[in-house]
Amino acid sequence: MLLGTLLVLFLLGGAAPASAHAALRAMDPADGTVLKTAPRALTLSFTESVGLLDGSFRVYDPDGHRLRTGSPGHADGRADTARVTLPGTLGRGTYTVAWRVVSADSHPVSGAFTFSVGAPSPAAAPVATARAEDPATGALFDLARYTAYGGAALLIGTAVFLAVCRPPDDAEPILRRVARTGWWLLLAATGALLLLRAPYEAGEGPSAALGPDGLARTLTTRPGLALVARLVLLGAVAVLSRRPRALRTAGPVLAVALALTWASAEHASAGPQVPVAMASAVLHLLAAAAWLGGVVCLLTLLHPSRSVPAAVPARFSRLALACVAVLAVTGVYQSWRGLGSWTSLTGTAYGRILLAKLAAVALLLTAAALSRGWTARLAASADVVPEEHPEPELTTAGSRVRREGHVPVGVRPQRAAEAHRHGERRPSAATALRRSVVAESLIGVLVLVITTVLTTTLPGRAEAEAAPGAPPTAGALPAASVTRVPFAVGAARGTVQVTLTPGRTGDNAVEAVVYGPDGGFATVPELRISFTLPERQLGPLDARVTDRGGYWAADAVTLPLPGTWTMKVTVRVSEVDQVSVNRPVPVAP
Repeated sequence: MLLGTLLVLFLLGGAAPASAHAALRAMDPADGTVLKTAPRALTLSFTESVGLLDGSFRVYDPDGHRLRTGSPGHADGRADTARVTLPGTLGRGTYTVAWRVVSADSHPVSGAFTFSVGAPSPAAAPVATARAEDPATGALFDLARYTAYGGAALLIGTAVFLAVCRPPDDAEPILRRVARTGWWLLLAATGALLLLRAPYEAGEGPSAALGPDGLARTLTTRPGLALVARLVLLGAVAVLSRRPRALRTAGPVLAVALALTWASAEHASAGPQVPVAMASAVLHLLAAAAWLGGVVCLLTLLHPSRSVPAAVPARFSRLALACVAVLAVTGVYQSWRGLGSWTSLTGTAYGRILLAKLAAVALLLTAAALSRGWTARLAASADVVPEEHPEPELTTAGSRVRREGHVPVGVRPQRAAEAHRHGERRPSAATALRRSVVAESLIGVLVLVITTVLTTTLPGRAEAEAAPGAPPTAGALPAASVTRVPFAVGAARGTVQVTLTPGRTGDNAVEAVVYGPDGGFATVPELRISFTLPERQLGPLDARVTDRGGYWAADAVTLPLPGTWTMKVTVRVSEVDQVSVNRPVPVAP
């Protein structure tokens, strides 16, 4: 019954501590706008506060040359609005704007849009821009982030396991080695994150991490200060580890402080109800570390050559159940912040990844329930072992160990002997427990991987809050399909230039400019554009372009499938003369 209740909770939660990346809410001028006069500044509004970089705005003229702009800043003192001033005079044509900011949850967000002054440019000039994210830097940063989570789980989880599960004295040196491994992993990962933070935000290569300017800037940001605080706390753990009593006293405070270095710089620090979200994130991280780190400790102790009191896995079973309850409650809350609505569960990438995590969590809870069942059988078996057993006793592997006031986890000697005489090969309860704990560990790694993917995905709430017409926040400039269609009818000749933006499935904006034989702008009484996908017998889809005063346009034409579409352009030059020309147009997925 409890397992079913927790599964329902995880359906709502699943529980990565993710709340909101910044999403573009509005822009001035809007994407694709044709202005009569040049704007004095560009303004972008986001769903949450954003940090600005030196190169947050890159503006390119119709010839592809980068313009000199003012320093980026926050408009009207609003942390969620970015603004940059433009040069005093802008010529006629289409300008491209590439932008990159850092959201309050520490993730860089980027995108691009275009606007035109007077009329769209006759042809789009190639624009050379840097990548929004260097693949090598992104891969190294993600690896360091995975390692940091794993190190924290080993360090905090081992400390909790030692305090709550009370393993025998001879097991402490082994578990302390596990804790030291977690400490070194977390130290190395934190140092790498601190160095890679600047190139990760700017979209530069890993070599930029060696520059002093980047590190100096990182130390002035909230994520950078949180990483420095984490290093200081790890130093405190190293110093106090030489004084076990002091470490046991200060351990809970240090664990909470370490968890705060994540909560204060990432998802919980942005969006609604920040204090509650940060408290929830701290509890979530501590519960996850205690559970996953404890699983590793238990798996380490459940070695065939070691003898473990049955009370140890029994205590961990109760600890794991409490951790799952905390994860469920905090997960429901965090996912409410991330999803915002039930429709986002299936209608957004965030929701679909959350459902994938639900499946993994269900497997994890199943493995945990099996472990709990085998633990109960071991505890019951230990309770009925007679006092008059001989001093030596068989362990799981059949080796002989000395009883030191406890009953080892293993097979009772009478049943082991009987099984050996009858040729039985059924695994003991200890062996079955070990196998279920191994499965629990592997599935836990899968859950951790899906969780990290979830933390880098735009949540459904932010996606819903973003402007419907805003271009997606992507790494490179938006793709656009530009097709020039020559026409001739009677004495009239010319060219129609059709721009399809972004040239992908879904809604596309269509802009068409008519040029005369001399290359100048020309006017025609009527222009029609339609799209057909012959291989799927789909269409024609009328673009319904309208005269916008010098050019023809349609705000949204839905092309549902990828492939090579046939674009039919019909130009009427008089009451009786018109011509239709077909051209292939590729549409990407």
